[in-house]
Amino acid sequence: MSRASLYTILLILVLLFGGVIFLATWDIPAPPGGIEIIVPNDRFPK
Repeated sequence: MSRASLYTILLILVLLFGGVIFLATWDIPAPPGGIEIIVPNDRFPK
């Protein structure tokens, strides 16, 4: 294997592990507000 292909494989592995670590530690904020749906009483059985 040539030196260039070794560096390419190493770069791909570093980027892959970096992306996994980034996604594992990223604190995704919850969306603001909530959803309020009004359900009419006619939809419930009596």
